[in-house]
Amino acid sequence: MNFKPMEAVHALTNPLGALARAIVPLVGLALLSLAGCGEMASLPVSAGTGPHPDLPSPRQSLIPTVNIAPAKGWPLGATPQAAAGTRVAVFASGLDHPRWLYVLPNGDVLVAETNAPPKPGDASGLKGWVMGLMMKWAGAGGPSANRITLLRDTDGDGVADLRSVLLEDMNSPFGMALVGNNLFVANTDAVLRFPYASGDTRITTRGVKVVDLPGGPINHHWTKNLIASPDGSKLFVTVGSNSNVAERGMAVEAERAAIWQVDTQSGTHRLFASGLRNPVGLAWEPHTGALWTVVNERDELGSDLVPDYMTAVRDGAFYGWPYSYYGQHLDVRVKPQQPGLVATAVAPDYALGPHTAPLGLAWAAGTSLPTAFANGMFIGQHGSWNRRPHSGYKVIFVPFEAGKPVGKPIDVLTGFLSEQGTAYGRPVGVALDKQGALLVADDVGNVVWRVTSRR
Repeated sequence: MNFKPMEAVHALTNPLGALARAIVPLVGLALLSLAGCGEMASLPVSAGTGPHPDLPSPRQSLIPTVNIAPAKGWPLGATPQAAAGTRVAVFASGLDHPRWLYVLPNGDVLVAETNAPPKPGDASGLKGWVMGLMMKWAGAGGPSANRITLLRDTDGDGVADLRSVLLEDMNSPFGMALVGNNLFVANTDAVLRFPYASGDTRITTRGVKVVDLPGGPINHHWTKNLIASPDGSKLFVTVGSNSNVAERGMAVEAERAAIWQVDTQSGTHRLFASGLRNPVGLAWEPHTGALWTVVNERDELGSDLVPDYMTAVRDGAFYGWPYSYYGQHLDVRVKPQQPGLVATAVAPDYALGPHTAPLGLAWAAGTSLPTAFANGMFIGQHGSWNRRPHSGYKVIFVPFEAGKPVGKPIDVLTGFLSEQGTAYGRPVGVALDKQGALLVADDVGNVVWRVTSRR
């Protein structure tokens, strides 16, 4: 087949634009078909999982592996498959791309119904256009609802029967944290503070900006999560990179690929840790008091690289991005290199498999699930696009001992993919409710699932 993709894209601006607009999707299909050929994983996901993952040689190709699971949604009555000794049911449905969860002290559940903001700088060129097409197929191409919705189970039956828009007209909101009577919300471009009183179902007061966050026309990794320090004096805020491996230059990466520490009173901030390509979930490990995060690592080095990971976050540490991965393994695509900085790169604590896209993270304190889930981290894995066969698309649990992850992950929820490779759902945020059940936000199924013990 002798097609010319750039000519097809340029045709959009000529008088035959209507015809070109009909042809362009075919060009995208052709590109994705080419990308889907050839490269396959040679190792199982388990080889790239644990404290000492296998790191085979990189495999680069002119067209990267693209293996999208097209968004389908759940058939009527269907649910994910729950681990032995547990069961899963719908806590709330009919939501608009629910991504993140936060449980208030009174048991109310906050859901960020959100999607990517306009990012004109991230959609330029043929690659950007194809990536935008991929996001649509994966269920992430619609406009953002831009709201925080409150869900309440008034009769204790495990189903939300009260729903209220707590905050609206936000800007791609994501992370949430309550400190005293202040609710902090991370929009894609700023952290805002709102007054909150227990039982409130709607906040109409205009938010006060605490600190600006990197946004702008590229804003490649737009999700900004946050967690409060145990004493409430600080916020820790995740800021993902503006690229895969700094192909846009380091100027657009200023203060990105990092976790910020923000003073809740003054809004002053510093980089707490850097070199983290796209950190998202945050949780405190209670035995050591360490902050933990899950990180989406780089793409386009083959289906077996690079493992995404979970790690304790050391104050002042550098974790390699973009110059190296999994500690000090050089990424030769990045020019110029920084050997002095790479020599300081810290290897993460626990690999979560290549391209699994871990997003949600929650410590198990207070869980009412079986004892196998009593001590460790729940992780929502959104699922791969740059791996063949697919990886992720499930919720897992990683056991801990003495403040460190041990052993193999345990599947908590699976069955998000059909036998044909379409996505019924994609798990994102995870949180424990007041009764100790596990809540899971599913942004393709537009559902919040609730996992309980069968006891």
